[in-house]
Amino acid sequence: MSDQIIARVSQSLAKEQPLESLVRQLLEMLEMVTDMESTYLTKVDVEARLQHIMFARNSQKMHIPENFTVSWDYSLCKRAIDENCFFSDEVPDRWGDCIAARNLGITTFLSTPIHLPDGSFYGTLCAASSEKRQWSERAEQVLQLFAGLIAQYIQKEALVEQLREANAALIAQSYTDSLTGLPNRRAIFENLTTLFSLARHLNHKIMIAFIDLDNFKLINDRFGHNSGDLFLIQVGERLNTLQQNGEVIGRLGGDEFLVVSLNNENADISSLRERIQQQIRGEYHLGDG
Repeated sequence: MSDQIIARVSQSLAKEQPLESLVRQLLEMLEMVTDMESTYLTKVDVEARLQHIMFARNSQKMHIPENFTVSWDYSLCKRAIDENCFFSDEVPDRWGDCIAARNLGITTFLSTPIHLPDGSFYGTLCAASSEKRQWSERAEQVLQLFAGLIAQYIQKEALVEQLREANAALIAQSYTDSLTGLPNRRAIFENLTTLFSLARHLNHKIMIAFIDLDNFKLINDRFGHNSGDLFLIQVGERLNTLQQNGEVIGRLGGDEFLVVSLNNENADISSLRERIQQQIRGEYHLGDG
């Protein structure tokens, strides 16, 4: 492999970039090494039996379309894998029944499967030309190397995304009351700061309704804590359906809830109080006990 290719690969890997950016750079380098008209990366959905062309580079008359999906069972790549033949400069003769290859006018084809580090099959990395091209060991080595690099990068991106999702879940959990699913004390007071700033900017009022459920302890004492939890959950659900734009509703803890409303200067605190009372007034199902 030439020093120029090694240097460009090293530069590409040294940069933090999305998968698409890396792949496009590798496809360009693969085109230089293989002397093919088109280079492309595919992803295979084995269960759906579909092959999707994710990224493609077309520098001459052949055009491999991106975001193009073909049947996996009738694809050129699957034939290459099944026959363990990853290079052919006689595609019309060898795989003449492949409609996609015939429509694209592929004469020379080079490919390799991509397996992720966990062993799962991802897709293929390919190069194609409408004219005859000679096989070279150098081209095959580069193809294998790039397939391995792409596999490692895909796995890394997947792990980073899992980490982001886990972190987002932890953050959401830290701002959510575990019983009712409403914003907890921390979330409420952080939102208050934003609401006060917005109210000053819009010249609106902030109305705060503190809800304390009288005699809640009697429910726990008489029916048990499970029934008490059911009661709080239902109160939370009713308050949540009450929420309007510019309002924050949450649980402070115990039997205490808070409703914070951002309204214009004509807002009436008594109407907010009445709205809350009507919403939480009524019967509650506390279980079979």
